[in-house]
Amino acid sequence: MADTNGAYMSRGVSATKDEVHSAIKKQDKGEFAGAFCKLIADPCGDPEYCAAMHADGAGTKSSLAYIKYKETGDITALYNIAQDSVVMNLDDLLCVGATDGFILSNTIGRNAHRVDGKAIKAVIDGYTDFCDMLRGYGIGITMAGGETADVGDLVNTLIVDSTFFVRIKRSEVIDCTNIKPGDVIVGLASFGKAVYEKTENAGMGSNGLTAARHLLLSHEYAAKYPETFSNTIDDSKVYCGKYRVDDILPGTDLKVADAILSPTRTYAPVIKEILDARRSAVHGMIHCTGGGQAKCKNFGEGIHYVKDNLFDVPPLFAAIAENSDITERELYQDFNMGHRMEIYCSPEDAEFMISTAKKYGVDAKIVGHTEKSSDGMNHVTIKANGKTFEY
Repeated sequence: MADTNGAYMSRGVSATKDEVHSAIKKQDKGEFAGAFCKLIADPCGDPEYCAAMHADGAGTKSSLAYIKYKETGDITALYNIAQDSVVMNLDDLLCVGATDGFILSNTIGRNAHRVDGKAIKAVIDGYTDFCDMLRGYGIGITMAGGETADVGDLVNTLIVDSTFFVRIKRSEVIDCTNIKPGDVIVGLASFGKAVYEKTENAGMGSNGLTAARHLLLSHEYAAKYPETFSNTIDDSKVYCGKYRVDDILPGTDLKVADAILSPTRTYAPVIKEILDARRSAVHGMIHCTGGGQAKCKNFGEGIHYVKDNLFDVPPLFAAIAENSDITERELYQDFNMGHRMEIYCSPEDAEFMISTAKKYGVDAKIVGHTEKSSDGMNHVTIKANGKTFEY
Protein backbone atom coordinates (compact mmCIF):
# COMPACT_ATOMS: atom_id res chain seq x y z
CA MET A 1 0.00 0.00 0.00
CA ALA A 2 1.27 3.50 -0.81
CA ASP A 3 2.48 5.77 1.96
CA THR A 4 -0.68 7.63 2.93
CA ASN A 5 1.04 10.07 5.26
CA GLY A 6 4.17 10.97 3.28
CA ALA A 7 3.16 14.27 1.67
CA TYR A 8 1.81 15.62 4.94
CA MET A 9 4.77 14.32 6.97
CA SER A 10 7.15 16.05 4.56
CA ARG A 11 5.81 19.28 6.04
CA GLY A 12 6.49 18.14 9.58
CA VAL A 13 2.97 16.95 10.45
CA SER A 14 1.46 13.50 10.91
CA ALA A 15 -2.09 13.05 9.65
CA THR A 16 -2.65 9.78 11.48
CA LYS A 17 -0.48 10.46 14.57
CA ASP A 18 0.34 6.77 14.81
CA GLU A 19 3.35 7.50 17.02
CA VAL A 20 1.17 9.47 19.43
CA HIS A 21 -1.41 6.68 19.65
CA SER A 22 1.44 4.26 20.33
CA ALA A 23 2.84 6.47 23.08
CA ILE A 24 -0.47 6.61 24.97
CA LYS A 25 -1.72 3.08 24.34
CA LYS A 26 -0.87 1.97 27.90
CA GLN A 27 -2.73 4.87 29.52
CA ASP A 28 -5.93 4.21 31.42
CA LYS A 29 -8.92 4.67 29.11
CA GLY A 30 -11.07 6.29 31.79
CA GLU A 31 -14.56 5.61 33.09
CA PHE A 32 -16.05 4.98 29.63
CA ALA A 33 -13.36 3.35 27.51
CA GLY A 34 -15.34 3.77 24.29
CA ALA A 35 -16.18 7.46 24.68
CA PHE A 36 -14.84 10.03 22.25
CA CYS A 37 -13.03 11.87 25.07
CA LYS A 38 -11.50 10.41 28.20
CA LEU A 39 -13.89 10.61 31.14
CA ILE A 40 -12.63 10.46 34.72
CA ALA A 41 -14.29 9.93 38.08
CA ASP A 42 -16.02 13.06 39.34
CA PRO A 43 -13.47 15.18 41.28
CA CYS A 44 -16.35 16.33 43.51
CA GLY A 45 -16.95 12.73 44.54
CA ASP A 46 -20.50 12.39 43.27
CA PRO A 47 -20.94 8.79 42.05
CA GLU A 48 -23.69 9.88 39.64
CA TYR A 49 -21.25 12.11 37.75
CA CYS A 50 -18.03 11.82 35.81
CA ALA A 51 -15.89 14.59 34.33
CA ALA A 52 -13.62 15.49 31.45
CA MET A 53 -10.66 17.81 31.05
CA HIS A 54 -9.76 18.50 27.44
CA ALA A 55 -6.96 20.48 25.80
CA ASP A 56 -6.63 21.60 22.18
CA GLY A 57 -6.08 24.73 20.15
CA ALA A 58 -6.13 26.56 16.83
CA GLY A 59 -2.91 24.92 15.67
CA THR A 60 -1.00 26.45 12.76
CA LYS A 61 -4.05 28.40 11.65
CA SER A 62 -2.56 31.23 13.68
CA SER A 63 0.37 31.41 11.24
CA LEU A 64 -1.96 32.40 8.41
CA ALA A 65 -3.90 34.76 10.67
CA TYR A 66 -0.56 36.41 11.42
CA ILE A 67 0.23 36.75 7.70
CA LYS A 68 -3.15 38.30 6.99
CA TYR A 69 -2.72 40.77 9.85
CA LYS A 70 0.73 41.77 8.58
CA GLU A 71 -0.44 42.02 4.96
CA THR A 72 -3.69 43.91 5.51
CA GLY A 73 -3.78 45.27 9.05
CA ASP A 74 -7.11 43.44 9.48
CA ILE A 75 -7.30 42.11 13.02
CA THR A 76 -10.37 39.94 12.37
CA ALA A 77 -8.41 36.78 11.64
CA LEU A 78 -6.67 36.94 15.01
CA TYR A 79 -10.00 37.65 16.71
CA ASN A 80 -11.42 34.49 15.11
CA ILE A 81 -8.50 32.30 16.20
CA ALA A 82 -10.08 32.25 19.66
CA GLN A 83 -13.19 30.57 18.21
CA ASP A 84 -11.00 27.92 16.58
CA SER A 85 -9.35 27.19 19.90
CA VAL A 86 -12.68 26.98 21.74
CA VAL A 87 -14.44 24.77 19.19
CA MET A 88 -11.67 22.21 18.94
CA ASN A 89 -12.35 21.52 22.62
CA LEU A 90 -16.06 22.18 22.87
CA ASP A 91 -17.15 20.06 19.93
CA ASP A 92 -15.04 17.12 21.06
CA LEU A 93 -16.82 17.29 24.42
CA LEU A 94 -20.20 17.47 22.70
CA CYS A 95 -19.42 13.96 21.49
CA VAL A 96 -19.55 12.58 25.04
CA GLY A 97 -22.89 14.31 25.66
CA ALA A 98 -21.78 17.49 27.47
CA THR A 99 -23.62 20.66 26.41
CA ASP A 100 -23.42 23.03 29.39
CA GLY A 101 -21.40 23.85 32.49
CA PHE A 102 -18.02 24.19 30.80
CA ILE A 103 -15.04 25.92 32.42
CA LEU A 104 -12.43 27.35 30.06
CA SER A 105 -8.83 28.39 30.63
CA ASN A 106 -6.73 29.64 27.74
CA THR A 107 -3.01 29.85 27.00
CA ILE A 108 -1.56 32.30 24.49
CA GLY A 109 2.10 31.97 23.61
CA ARG A 110 3.63 34.70 21.50
CA ASN A 111 6.80 36.25 20.19
CA ALA A 112 6.37 39.78 21.54
CA HIS A 113 8.68 41.21 18.86
CA ARG A 114 6.16 40.22 16.20
CA VAL A 115 2.77 39.94 17.91
CA ASP A 116 1.70 43.17 19.54
CA GLY A 117 -0.77 44.04 22.27
CA LYS A 118 -3.48 44.90 19.74
CA ALA A 119 -3.29 41.35 18.41
CA ILE A 120 -3.46 39.82 21.89
CA LYS A 121 -6.48 41.97 22.76
CA ALA A 122 -8.20 40.76 19.60
CA VAL A 123 -7.70 37.12 20.61
CA ILE A 124 -9.01 37.71 24.13
CA ASP A 125 -12.01 39.66 22.81
CA GLY A 126 -12.64 36.77 20.45
CA TYR A 127 -12.88 34.37 23.37
CA THR A 128 -15.28 36.60 25.27
CA ASP A 129 -17.60 37.36 22.37
CA PHE A 130 -17.79 33.78 21.14
CA CYS A 131 -18.62 32.46 24.60
CA ASP A 132 -21.27 35.18 24.97
CA MET A 133 -22.85 34.08 21.67
CA LEU A 134 -22.98 30.44 22.77
CA ARG A 135 -24.54 31.39 26.09
CA GLY A 136 -27.50 32.71 24.11
CA TYR A 137 -28.07 29.16 22.86
CA GLY A 138 -27.88 27.65 26.33
CA ILE A 139 -24.26 26.50 26.12
CA GLY A 140 -22.67 27.89 29.27
CA ILE A 141 -18.91 28.46 29.22
CA THR A 142 -17.29 30.15 32.21
CA MET A 143 -13.98 31.81 31.41
CA ALA A 144 -11.58 31.12 34.27
CA GLY A 145 -8.65 33.22 33.09
CA GLY A 146 -5.48 31.90 31.56
CA GLU A 147 -1.91 32.73 30.65
CA THR A 148 -0.35 34.97 28.04
CA ALA A 149 3.31 34.05 27.81
CA ASP A 150 6.10 35.80 25.91
CA VAL A 151 8.04 32.78 24.69
CA GLY A 152 9.88 34.06 21.65
CA ASP A 153 12.60 31.43 22.06
CA LEU A 154 9.95 28.76 21.46
CA VAL A 155 7.23 30.42 19.36
CA ASN A 156 7.98 32.43 16.24
CA THR A 157 4.54 34.03 15.96
CA LEU A 158 1.51 33.00 18.00
CA ILE A 159 -0.10 29.88 19.40
CA VAL A 160 -3.58 29.89 20.95
CA ASP A 161 -4.60 26.92 23.08
CA SER A 162 -7.47 26.18 25.46
CA THR A 163 -8.28 23.74 28.23
CA PHE A 164 -11.87 22.80 29.10
CA PHE A 165 -13.36 21.12 32.15
CA VAL A 166 -16.91 19.80 32.46
CA ARG A 167 -18.92 17.44 34.68
CA ILE A 168 -21.60 15.21 33.21
CA LYS A 169 -24.09 12.74 34.61
CA ARG A 170 -23.02 9.18 33.92
CA SER A 171 -26.54 8.42 32.72
CA GLU A 172 -26.16 11.10 30.03
CA VAL A 173 -22.80 10.03 28.61
CA ILE A 174 -22.69 9.26 24.89
CA ASP A 175 -20.41 6.23 24.51
CA CYS A 176 -19.26 5.25 21.01
CA THR A 177 -19.22 1.63 22.13
CA ASN A 178 -22.96 1.81 21.45
CA ILE A 179 -22.41 2.32 17.72
CA LYS A 180 -23.72 -0.86 16.15
CA PRO A 181 -24.09 -2.49 12.75
CA GLY A 182 -27.16 -1.15 10.95
CA ASP A 183 -26.75 2.43 12.19
CA VAL A 184 -26.81 5.26 9.72
CA ILE A 185 -24.23 8.04 9.76
CA VAL A 186 -25.71 11.54 9.72
CA GLY A 187 -23.09 14.05 8.63
CA LEU A 188 -23.35 17.74 9.55
CA ALA A 189 -21.81 19.99 6.90
CA SER A 190 -18.70 22.01 7.62
CA PHE A 191 -19.48 24.61 4.94
CA GLY A 192 -22.23 27.18 4.31
CA LYS A 193 -23.57 29.72 6.79
CA ALA A 194 -25.21 28.66 10.04
CA VAL A 195 -27.67 31.08 11.62
CA TYR A 196 -25.16 31.72 14.41
CA GLU A 197 -22.26 32.46 12.02
CA LYS A 198 -21.38 35.94 10.79
CA THR A 199 -20.03 35.01 7.37
CA GLU A 200 -19.93 32.20 4.83
CA ASN A 201 -17.84 29.26 6.02
CA ALA A 202 -15.60 27.44 3.55
CA GLY A 203 -15.43 24.43 5.87
CA MET A 204 -11.77 24.39 6.87
CA GLY A 205 -11.97 23.79 10.62
CA SER A 206 -8.62 23.62 12.41
CA ASN A 207 -7.10 20.49 10.91
CA GLY A 208 -4.92 20.26 7.84
CA LEU A 209 -3.83 23.90 8.06
CA THR A 210 -0.16 23.14 7.48
CA ALA A 211 -1.00 21.45 4.20
CA ALA A 212 -3.63 24.00 3.19
CA ARG A 213 -1.33 27.00 3.70
CA HIS A 214 1.62 25.52 1.89
CA LEU A 215 -0.33 23.97 -0.98
CA LEU A 216 -2.39 27.06 -1.81
CA LEU A 217 -0.27 30.11 -1.00
CA SER A 218 2.44 31.53 -3.24
CA HIS A 219 6.13 31.02 -2.50
CA GLU A 220 6.52 34.78 -2.11
CA TYR A 221 5.33 34.37 1.48
CA ALA A 222 8.30 32.15 2.28
CA ALA A 223 10.67 35.09 1.87
CA LYS A 224 8.34 37.64 3.45
CA TYR A 225 7.36 35.58 6.48
CA PRO A 226 10.00 32.92 7.26
CA GLU A 227 8.76 32.99 10.85
CA THR A 228 5.53 31.28 9.79
CA PHE A 229 6.99 27.88 8.95
CA SER A 230 9.52 25.39 10.24
CA ASN A 231 13.07 25.58 8.92
CA THR A 232 13.09 21.78 8.88
CA ILE A 233 10.77 21.72 5.83
CA ASP A 234 12.36 21.40 2.41
CA ASP A 235 12.05 24.69 0.52
CA SER A 236 10.16 22.97 -2.30
CA LYS A 237 7.36 22.14 0.15
CA VAL A 238 7.02 25.67 1.54
CA TYR A 239 4.23 27.91 0.20
CA CYS A 240 4.29 26.16 -3.15
CA GLY A 241 0.82 27.20 -4.37
CA LYS A 242 -0.38 29.77 -6.87
CA TYR A 243 -2.55 32.07 -4.78
CA ARG A 244 -1.98 35.32 -2.97
CA VAL A 245 -3.97 35.91 0.19
CA ASP A 246 -6.37 38.32 -1.52
CA ASP A 247 -7.03 36.22 -4.63
CA ILE A 248 -10.58 34.88 -4.97
CA LEU A 249 -10.95 31.17 -4.32
CA PRO A 250 -12.46 29.55 -7.44
CA GLY A 251 -16.11 28.65 -7.04
CA THR A 252 -16.65 31.12 -4.19
CA ASP A 253 -16.84 34.82 -3.39
CA LEU A 254 -14.22 34.41 -0.67
CA LYS A 255 -10.60 35.47 -0.75
CA VAL A 256 -8.23 32.53 -0.44
CA ALA A 257 -6.92 33.55 2.98
CA ASP A 258 -10.44 34.15 4.28
CA ALA A 259 -11.57 30.75 3.03
CA ILE A 260 -8.74 28.95 4.80
CA LEU A 261 -9.30 31.10 7.89
CA SER A 262 -13.04 30.38 8.07
CA PRO A 263 -13.65 30.07 11.83
CA THR A 264 -14.04 26.46 12.91
CA ARG A 265 -17.77 25.79 12.97
CA THR A 266 -19.29 24.71 16.24
CA TYR A 267 -22.24 22.34 16.18
CA ALA A 268 -23.10 23.07 19.81
CA PRO A 269 -26.54 24.67 19.28
CA VAL A 270 -27.58 21.79 17.01
CA ILE A 271 -26.28 19.04 19.27
CA LYS A 272 -27.77 20.61 22.39
CA GLU A 273 -31.25 20.62 20.85
CA ILE A 274 -30.86 17.04 19.62
CA LEU A 275 -29.67 15.74 22.98
CA ASP A 276 -32.28 17.68 24.94
CA ALA A 277 -34.99 16.07 22.83
CA ARG A 278 -33.69 12.59 21.95
CA ARG A 279 -30.47 11.79 23.78
CA SER A 280 -31.24 8.07 23.87
CA ALA A 281 -31.52 8.00 20.07
CA VAL A 282 -27.87 9.01 19.67
CA HIS A 283 -25.69 5.91 19.67
CA GLY A 284 -22.46 7.81 19.16
CA MET A 285 -20.96 11.04 17.86
CA ILE A 286 -17.61 11.57 16.19
CA HIS A 287 -15.93 14.91 15.55
CA CYS A 288 -13.96 14.42 12.31
CA THR A 289 -10.87 16.41 13.26
CA GLY A 290 -7.41 14.75 13.31
CA GLY A 291 -7.82 11.77 11.00
CA GLY A 292 -10.57 13.35 8.90
CA GLN A 293 -13.10 10.95 7.45
CA ALA A 294 -11.13 7.97 8.77
CA LYS A 295 -11.31 9.22 12.39
CA CYS A 296 -14.25 6.91 13.12
CA LYS A 297 -11.96 3.89 12.79
CA ASN A 298 -10.75 4.58 16.34
CA PHE A 299 -14.21 4.12 17.88
CA GLY A 300 -16.75 1.38 18.30
CA GLU A 301 -15.97 -2.34 18.27
CA GLY A 302 -15.95 -4.60 15.21
CA ILE A 303 -17.50 -1.94 12.99
CA HIS A 304 -17.13 -1.47 9.26
CA TYR A 305 -17.87 2.18 8.52
CA VAL A 306 -19.13 2.67 4.98
CA LYS A 307 -19.31 6.26 3.72
CA ASP A 308 -20.82 6.21 0.25
CA ASN A 309 -22.97 9.34 0.11
CA LEU A 310 -20.65 12.16 1.12
CA PHE A 311 -21.31 15.82 0.41
CA ASP A 312 -19.94 17.22 -2.82
CA VAL A 313 -16.38 18.33 -2.13
CA PRO A 314 -16.47 22.05 -1.18
CA PRO A 315 -14.44 24.44 -3.38
CA LEU A 316 -11.74 24.92 -0.74
CA PHE A 317 -10.91 21.23 -0.58
CA ALA A 318 -11.23 20.91 -4.34
CA ALA A 319 -8.60 23.65 -4.73
CA ILE A 320 -6.31 21.89 -2.27
CA ALA A 321 -6.72 18.62 -4.19
CA GLU A 322 -6.04 20.34 -7.52
CA ASN A 323 -2.85 21.99 -6.27
CA SER A 324 -1.70 19.07 -4.17
CA ASP A 325 1.03 16.48 -3.92
CA ILE A 326 -1.20 14.64 -1.45
CA THR A 327 -2.92 11.51 -2.74
CA GLU A 328 -6.71 11.54 -2.95
CA ARG A 329 -6.81 8.77 -0.36
CA GLU A 330 -4.76 10.85 2.05
CA LEU A 331 -6.94 13.92 1.51
CA TYR A 332 -9.78 12.12 3.28
CA GLN A 333 -7.47 11.57 6.28
CA ASP A 334 -6.11 15.12 6.36
CA PHE A 335 -9.33 17.09 5.85
CA ASN A 336 -13.02 16.83 6.72
CA MET A 337 -13.87 17.17 2.98
CA GLY A 338 -17.35 18.56 3.65
CA HIS A 339 -18.66 17.36 7.02
CA ARG A 340 -17.03 17.49 10.43
CA MET A 341 -19.61 16.08 12.85
CA GLU A 342 -21.17 12.64 12.64
CA ILE A 343 -24.19 11.34 14.53
CA TYR A 344 -24.77 7.58 14.63
CA CYS A 345 -28.38 6.52 15.06
CA SER A 346 -31.07 4.13 13.87
CA PRO A 347 -32.46 4.88 10.38
CA GLU A 348 -35.83 5.96 11.79
CA ASP A 349 -34.21 8.72 13.87
CA ALA A 350 -32.10 10.21 11.09
CA GLU A 351 -34.69 12.66 9.78
CA PHE A 352 -35.00 14.30 13.19
CA MET A 353 -31.24 14.84 13.34
CA ILE A 354 -31.19 16.23 9.81
CA SER A 355 -34.16 18.57 10.25
CA THR A 356 -32.80 19.89 13.54
CA ALA A 357 -29.47 20.77 11.91
CA LYS A 358 -31.21 22.51 9.02
CA LYS A 359 -33.18 24.68 11.46
CA TYR A 360 -29.82 26.24 12.30
CA GLY A 361 -28.74 26.60 8.69
CA VAL A 362 -26.42 23.60 8.87
CA ASP A 363 -26.84 21.21 5.96
CA ALA A 364 -27.08 17.55 6.96
CA LYS A 365 -27.76 14.19 5.38
CA ILE A 366 -27.12 10.47 5.72
CA VAL A 367 -23.55 10.05 4.47
CA GLY A 368 -23.22 6.33 5.12
CA HIS A 369 -23.95 3.39 7.38
CA THR A 370 -22.30 0.81 9.59
CA GLU A 371 -21.90 -2.92 9.06
CA LYS A 372 -20.48 -5.75 11.12
CA SER A 373 -16.79 -6.14 10.44
CA SER A 374 -15.81 -9.50 8.95
CA ASP A 375 -12.67 -9.83 11.08
CA GLY A 376 -13.68 -8.15 14.34
CA MET A 377 -11.50 -5.12 13.58
CA ASN A 378 -12.70 -1.64 12.67
CA HIS A 379 -12.51 -0.61 9.04
CA VAL A 380 -13.52 2.43 7.01
CA THR A 381 -14.56 2.39 3.35
CA ILE A 382 -14.99 5.70 1.55
CA LYS A 383 -16.62 5.78 -1.87
CA ALA A 384 -16.31 9.12 -3.61
CA ASN A 385 -15.87 10.41 -7.16
CA GLY A 386 -16.12 6.89 -8.54
CA LYS A 387 -13.24 5.67 -6.37
CA THR A 388 -13.06 3.51 -3.25
CA PHE A 389 -10.58 4.06 -0.42
CA GLU A 390 -10.00 1.61 2.42
CA TYR A 391 -8.60 2.45 5.85
